[in-house]
Amino acid sequence: MRPTSARLFRSLQALWHENPLGLPRSGTPPTWGKRPVRRKITGVEKVIAVSSAKGGVGKSTVAANLSLAFARLGFRAGILDTDIFGPSIPTLFDLSGEPRLSNNNQLIPLTNYGVKTMSMGYLVGENAPVVWRGPMVMKAIQQLLHEVEWGGLDVLVLDLPPGTGDTQLTITQQVILDGSVIITTPHTLATKDAVKGINMFKTVDVNILGLVQNMSLFQCPHCHGETNIFGSNARVEKLCQEHKIDFLGDIPLHPNIGDDGDRGKPTVVAEPTSERASAFLKIAQDICPKINLSSN
Repeated sequence: MRPTSARLFRSLQALWHENPLGLPRSGTPPTWGKRPVRRKITGVEKVIAVSSAKGGVGKSTVAANLSLAFARLGFRAGILDTDIFGPSIPTLFDLSGEPRLSNNNQLIPLTNYGVKTMSMGYLVGENAPVVWRGPMVMKAIQQLLHEVEWGGLDVLVLDLPPGTGDTQLTITQQVILDGSVIITTPHTLATKDAVKGINMFKTVDVNILGLVQNMSLFQCPHCHGETNIFGSNARVEKLCQEHKIDFLGDIPLHPNIGDDGDRGKPTVVAEPTSERASAFLKIAQDICPKINLSSN
Protein backbone atom coordinates (compact mmCIF):
# COMPACT_ATOMS: atom_id res chain seq x y z
CA MET A 1 0.00 0.00 0.00
CA ARG A 2 1.13 3.52 -0.63
CA PRO A 3 -0.40 6.96 -0.24
CA THR A 4 -1.34 9.07 -3.19
CA SER A 5 1.05 11.93 -3.80
CA ALA A 6 -1.58 14.67 -3.96
CA ARG A 7 -5.30 15.06 -4.12
CA LEU A 8 -6.28 13.19 -7.25
CA PHE A 9 -8.51 15.89 -8.65
CA ARG A 10 -5.80 18.52 -8.57
CA SER A 11 -3.75 16.75 -11.19
CA LEU A 12 -4.13 17.00 -14.95
CA GLN A 13 -5.09 13.35 -14.97
CA ALA A 14 -8.38 14.34 -13.41
CA LEU A 15 -9.30 15.99 -16.70
CA TRP A 16 -9.18 12.76 -18.67
CA HIS A 17 -12.60 11.45 -19.52
CA GLU A 18 -11.20 7.92 -19.35
CA ASN A 19 -9.71 8.44 -15.90
CA PRO A 20 -11.63 11.13 -14.00
CA LEU A 21 -10.40 9.84 -10.62
CA GLY A 22 -6.83 10.46 -11.76
CA LEU A 23 -5.62 7.02 -10.65
CA PRO A 24 -1.99 6.27 -11.59
CA ARG A 25 -1.64 4.01 -14.61
CA SER A 26 1.10 1.48 -15.29
CA GLY A 27 1.16 -0.47 -18.51
CA THR A 28 -1.98 -0.65 -20.60
CA PRO A 29 -4.90 1.15 -18.93
CA PRO A 30 -8.16 -0.75 -18.40
CA THR A 31 -10.33 -0.82 -21.47
CA TRP A 32 -14.11 -0.98 -21.45
CA GLY A 33 -16.29 -2.14 -24.28
CA LYS A 34 -18.55 0.39 -25.90
CA ARG A 35 -21.55 -1.76 -25.05
CA PRO A 36 -21.89 -2.02 -21.23
CA VAL A 37 -21.60 -5.52 -19.81
CA ARG A 38 -22.83 -6.36 -16.34
CA ARG A 39 -20.20 -8.08 -14.25
CA LYS A 40 -19.43 -8.81 -10.63
CA ILE A 41 -17.40 -6.45 -8.50
CA THR A 42 -14.09 -8.16 -7.81
CA GLY A 43 -13.84 -9.50 -4.27
CA VAL A 44 -17.53 -9.00 -3.48
CA GLU A 45 -20.08 -11.80 -3.13
CA LYS A 46 -23.37 -9.87 -2.97
CA VAL A 47 -24.24 -6.33 -4.04
CA ILE A 48 -27.43 -4.48 -3.16
CA ALA A 49 -28.43 -0.97 -4.20
CA VAL A 50 -30.22 1.33 -1.76
CA SER A 51 -32.23 3.84 -3.72
CA SER A 52 -34.75 6.63 -3.49
CA ALA A 53 -35.90 8.76 -6.38
CA LYS A 54 -36.67 11.56 -3.91
CA GLY A 55 -33.97 13.33 -1.92
CA GLY A 56 -34.29 13.99 1.78
CA VAL A 57 -35.94 10.71 2.76
CA GLY A 58 -32.96 9.43 4.77
CA LYS A 59 -31.65 6.99 2.19
CA SER A 60 -27.96 7.39 3.09
CA THR A 61 -28.73 7.03 6.79
CA VAL A 62 -30.63 3.82 6.11
CA ALA A 63 -27.90 2.53 3.78
CA ALA A 64 -25.19 3.22 6.37
CA ASN A 65 -27.12 1.52 9.15
CA LEU A 66 -27.90 -1.46 6.91
CA SER A 67 -24.21 -1.98 6.14
CA LEU A 68 -23.45 -1.80 9.87
CA ALA A 69 -26.30 -4.21 10.58
CA PHE A 70 -24.81 -6.73 8.13
CA ALA A 71 -21.47 -6.37 9.91
CA ARG A 72 -23.14 -6.88 13.27
CA LEU A 73 -24.71 -10.06 11.92
CA GLY A 74 -21.21 -11.35 11.27
CA PHE A 75 -20.80 -10.58 7.58
CA ARG A 76 -17.85 -8.84 5.94
CA ALA A 77 -19.64 -5.68 4.89
CA GLY A 78 -18.84 -2.59 2.87
CA ILE A 79 -20.60 0.48 1.56
CA LEU A 80 -19.90 2.41 -1.64
CA ASP A 81 -21.11 5.99 -1.82
CA THR A 82 -22.07 6.55 -5.46
CA ASP A 83 -23.29 10.12 -4.98
CA ILE A 84 -20.63 12.07 -6.88
CA PHE A 85 -22.04 15.52 -6.15
CA GLY A 86 -23.25 15.13 -2.55
CA PRO A 87 -21.46 12.26 -0.78
CA SER A 88 -22.70 11.47 2.73
CA ILE A 89 -20.76 8.38 3.81
CA PRO A 90 -17.62 10.24 5.04
CA THR A 91 -19.76 12.20 7.51
CA LEU A 92 -21.87 9.23 8.58
CA PHE A 93 -18.79 7.09 9.25
CA ASP A 94 -16.63 9.90 10.67
CA LEU A 95 -13.94 9.28 8.06
CA SER A 96 -11.75 11.63 6.05
CA GLY A 97 -8.48 11.71 4.18
CA GLU A 98 -7.44 10.39 0.84
CA PRO A 99 -7.38 6.60 0.42
CA ARG A 100 -4.14 4.76 -0.20
CA LEU A 101 -3.43 2.89 -3.40
CA SER A 102 -2.70 -0.82 -3.67
CA ASN A 103 0.22 -2.19 -5.64
CA ASN A 104 -2.23 -2.53 -8.54
CA ASN A 105 -3.18 1.15 -8.30
CA GLN A 106 -6.57 0.27 -6.85
CA LEU A 107 -8.16 2.45 -4.18
CA ILE A 108 -7.98 0.96 -0.67
CA PRO A 109 -11.24 1.48 1.28
CA LEU A 110 -11.32 3.42 4.53
CA THR A 111 -12.76 1.42 7.42
CA ASN A 112 -14.71 2.28 10.55
CA TYR A 113 -16.97 0.25 12.84
CA GLY A 114 -15.95 -2.89 10.97
CA VAL A 115 -17.32 -1.67 7.61
CA LYS A 116 -15.18 -0.85 4.57
CA THR A 117 -16.18 2.35 2.80
CA MET A 118 -15.39 4.24 -0.38
CA SER A 119 -16.69 7.63 -1.44
CA MET A 120 -15.98 10.50 -3.77
CA GLY A 121 -15.87 12.56 -0.58
CA TYR A 122 -12.45 11.07 0.21
CA LEU A 123 -11.03 12.17 -3.14
CA VAL A 124 -11.90 15.86 -3.06
CA GLY A 125 -11.69 18.56 -0.42
CA GLU A 126 -14.55 18.69 2.06
CA ASN A 127 -15.99 21.87 0.57
CA ALA A 128 -14.82 21.34 -3.01
CA PRO A 129 -17.62 20.97 -5.57
CA VAL A 130 -17.47 18.41 -8.35
CA VAL A 131 -18.62 20.29 -11.44
CA TRP A 132 -18.87 17.61 -14.10
CA ARG A 133 -21.04 16.70 -17.03
CA GLY A 134 -22.64 13.30 -17.46
CA PRO A 135 -19.81 11.44 -19.27
CA MET A 136 -17.30 12.27 -16.52
CA VAL A 137 -19.76 11.22 -13.82
CA MET A 138 -20.46 7.93 -15.57
CA LYS A 139 -16.76 7.15 -15.96
CA ALA A 140 -16.04 8.06 -12.33
CA ILE A 141 -18.83 5.72 -11.20
CA GLN A 142 -17.33 3.00 -13.37
CA GLN A 143 -13.96 3.50 -11.68
CA LEU A 144 -15.48 3.44 -8.20
CA LEU A 145 -17.26 0.21 -9.07
CA HIS A 146 -14.30 -1.62 -10.56
CA GLU A 147 -11.10 0.04 -9.32
CA VAL A 148 -11.48 -0.40 -5.56
CA GLU A 149 -9.71 -3.26 -3.80
CA TRP A 150 -12.37 -4.48 -1.39
CA GLY A 151 -10.28 -7.41 -0.21
CA GLY A 152 -13.15 -9.87 0.13
CA LEU A 153 -16.68 -8.85 1.17
CA ASP A 154 -19.80 -10.89 1.79
CA VAL A 155 -22.05 -7.94 0.98
CA LEU A 156 -21.55 -4.47 -0.47
CA VAL A 157 -24.23 -1.80 -0.08
CA LEU A 158 -24.39 0.82 -2.84
CA ASP A 159 -25.72 4.14 -1.58
CA LEU A 160 -27.26 5.63 -4.73
CA PRO A 161 -27.95 9.35 -5.20
CA PRO A 162 -31.55 10.52 -5.54
CA GLY A 163 -33.15 10.26 -8.94
CA THR A 164 -33.19 7.91 -11.91
CA GLY A 165 -30.43 9.36 -14.07
CA ASP A 166 -26.88 8.74 -15.30
CA THR A 167 -25.55 7.23 -12.08
CA GLN A 168 -28.38 4.75 -11.68
CA LEU A 169 -28.22 3.75 -15.34
CA THR A 170 -24.43 3.29 -15.23
CA ILE A 171 -24.63 1.09 -12.13
CA THR A 172 -27.39 -1.12 -13.48
CA GLN A 173 -25.50 -1.52 -16.76
CA GLN A 174 -22.07 -2.16 -15.23
CA VAL A 175 -22.74 -4.34 -12.17
CA ILE A 176 -24.57 -7.56 -11.44
CA LEU A 177 -26.89 -6.44 -8.65
CA ASP A 178 -28.36 -9.01 -6.31
CA GLY A 179 -31.23 -6.67 -5.61
CA SER A 180 -32.38 -3.18 -4.74
CA VAL A 181 -34.02 -1.64 -1.69
CA ILE A 182 -36.35 1.34 -2.10
CA ILE A 183 -36.45 3.98 0.65
CA THR A 184 -39.40 6.31 1.07
CA THR A 185 -41.32 8.27 3.67
CA PRO A 186 -45.12 8.23 3.96
CA HIS A 187 -45.26 11.71 2.36
CA THR A 188 -47.17 11.85 -0.93
CA LEU A 189 -44.29 13.50 -2.81
CA ALA A 190 -41.89 10.80 -1.64
CA THR A 191 -44.15 7.88 -2.53
CA LYS A 192 -44.84 9.30 -5.98
CA ASP A 193 -41.12 9.39 -6.70
CA ALA A 194 -40.64 5.98 -5.09
CA VAL A 195 -42.88 4.58 -7.82
CA LYS A 196 -40.51 6.03 -10.43
CA GLY A 197 -37.61 4.25 -8.75
CA ILE A 198 -39.54 1.00 -8.65
CA ASN A 199 -40.36 1.27 -12.34
CA MET A 200 -36.73 2.07 -13.17
CA PHE A 201 -35.47 -1.13 -11.55
CA LYS A 202 -38.20 -3.12 -13.26
CA THR A 203 -37.21 -1.62 -16.61
CA VAL A 204 -33.54 -2.57 -16.19
CA ASP A 205 -34.45 -6.01 -14.81
CA VAL A 206 -33.06 -5.61 -11.29
CA ASN A 207 -34.83 -7.52 -8.54
CA ILE A 208 -36.53 -5.29 -5.96
CA LEU A 209 -35.96 -6.81 -2.53
CA GLY A 210 -38.52 -4.57 -0.91
CA LEU A 211 -39.39 -1.15 0.42
CA VAL A 212 -38.38 0.53 3.68
CA GLN A 213 -40.57 3.26 5.14
CA ASN A 214 -38.39 5.81 6.91
CA MET A 215 -39.65 8.46 9.36
CA SER A 216 -42.84 6.45 9.67
CA LEU A 217 -44.00 7.33 13.17
CA PHE A 218 -43.13 9.87 15.84
CA GLN A 219 -43.56 9.04 19.50
CA CYS A 220 -43.66 12.00 21.87
CA PRO A 221 -40.97 11.55 24.55
CA HIS A 222 -43.26 13.19 27.14
CA CYS A 223 -46.76 11.79 26.67
CA HIS A 224 -45.69 8.82 24.50
CA GLY A 225 -48.49 9.58 22.07
CA GLU A 226 -47.84 8.47 18.49
CA THR A 227 -48.24 10.70 15.44
CA ASN A 228 -47.85 10.03 11.71
CA ILE A 229 -46.05 13.27 10.89
CA PHE A 230 -45.80 12.64 7.14
CA GLY A 231 -49.13 10.90 6.64
CA SER A 232 -50.75 7.53 7.07
CA ASN A 233 -48.82 4.31 6.53
CA ALA A 234 -51.70 3.13 4.37
CA ARG A 235 -50.24 4.98 1.39
CA VAL A 236 -47.02 2.94 1.50
CA GLU A 237 -48.87 -0.31 2.13
CA LYS A 238 -51.02 0.34 -0.94
CA LEU A 239 -47.91 1.13 -3.00
CA CYS A 240 -46.35 -2.23 -2.10
CA GLN A 241 -49.54 -4.09 -2.93
CA GLU A 242 -49.99 -2.38 -6.28
CA HIS A 243 -46.41 -3.05 -7.37
CA LYS A 244 -46.18 -6.51 -5.80
CA ILE A 245 -43.09 -5.77 -3.73
CA ASP A 246 -42.36 -6.73 -0.14
CA PHE A 247 -42.59 -4.29 2.73
CA LEU A 248 -39.30 -4.65 4.64
CA GLY A 249 -40.11 -2.51 7.66
CA ASP A 250 -40.54 0.85 9.36
CA ILE A 251 -37.87 3.17 10.71
CA PRO A 252 -39.37 5.63 13.22
CA LEU A 253 -38.95 9.39 13.11
CA HIS A 254 -36.60 9.91 16.05
CA PRO A 255 -34.14 12.76 16.64
CA ASN A 256 -31.41 10.38 17.81
CA ILE A 257 -31.15 8.77 14.37
CA GLY A 258 -30.24 12.10 12.78
CA ASP A 259 -28.01 13.12 15.68
CA ASP A 260 -26.16 9.80 15.58
CA GLY A 261 -25.42 10.26 11.89
CA ASP A 262 -24.36 13.88 12.31
CA ARG A 263 -21.68 12.90 14.84
CA GLY A 264 -20.42 10.09 12.64
CA LYS A 265 -21.69 7.16 14.68
CA PRO A 266 -24.85 5.68 13.13
CA THR A 267 -27.58 4.27 15.35
CA VAL A 268 -26.65 0.60 14.94
CA VAL A 269 -23.31 1.29 16.67
CA ALA A 270 -24.30 4.33 18.77
CA GLU A 271 -27.38 2.73 20.35
CA PRO A 272 -27.06 -0.99 19.62
CA THR A 273 -29.77 -2.07 22.09
CA SER A 274 -32.36 0.50 21.03
CA GLU A 275 -35.57 -0.29 19.18
CA ARG A 276 -34.26 1.85 16.33
CA ALA A 277 -31.14 -0.28 15.92
CA SER A 278 -33.30 -3.40 16.14
CA ALA A 279 -35.40 -2.11 13.23
CA PHE A 280 -32.31 -1.85 11.01
CA LEU A 281 -31.10 -5.29 12.12
CA LYS A 282 -34.43 -6.91 11.31
CA ILE A 283 -34.43 -5.40 7.82
CA ALA A 284 -30.89 -6.72 7.22
CA GLN A 285 -31.92 -10.15 8.52
CA ASP A 286 -34.94 -10.20 6.20
CA ILE A 287 -32.78 -9.25 3.21
CA CYS A 288 -30.28 -12.08 3.78
CA PRO A 289 -32.43 -14.98 2.48
CA LYS A 290 -33.60 -12.86 -0.44
CA ILE A 291 -30.02 -12.65 -1.76
CA ASN A 292 -28.88 -16.07 -0.53
CA LEU A 293 -26.57 -14.51 2.01
CA SER A 294 -25.76 -16.95 4.79
CA SER A 295 -23.19 -17.05 7.55
CA ASN A 296 -22.13 -20.64 6.73
